[in-house]
Amino acid sequence: MRHGRPRLEPVSHRVAVFGLCAGAALSASCQKRTDTGSDPKVTTLGSIEVTAQLVEIPDQFPPNNLYDYAFILKYRVLETHRGTVEGESILVGHYNPLKPRESVADERVKDIGGNLKKFQERDIHRMALEVPIDEYYMGPIINKYHEKEKGPLYWAVWTNRVVR
Repeated sequence: MRHGRPRLEPVSHRVAVFGLCAGAALSASCQKRTDTGSDPKVTTLGSIEVTAQLVEIPDQFPPNNLYDYAFILKYRVLETHRGTVEGESILVGHYNPLKPRESVADERVKDIGGNLKKFQERDIHRMALEVPIDEYYMGPIINKYHEKEKGPLYWAVWTNRVVR
């Protein structure tokens, strides 16, 4: 010890390499994971498959204890994977939107689902769709766009969340 200070020993090469590796591993584990929303269901069900951003939820969803219903939401199409859609914006009906897509199927509407837990504006969804909605769903439809938006109403068969 000189002048009351401890002498610093040089860091060994092994310790330095370990520190660099640990830092790289930590950095890699903290990076945001991406998910295209692709799975065997969304890529095969329906006649149309798109990746689209949820533009607007026009009103609150009614509680599911009143009745089963489809609620129309507005999307901006980012990519069309299969089939064709009319325009950049589309209107999509989701059955009982308060329920997670993994548990939304019931006796009335059997072949729908997905991994989406909750609808939130600006989220991106990969969806398998059918059109027109009334050929695939015969029940109450809440459409807040009926007076101001024209075009087909799409039926969401499968809805997965996309993480970019």
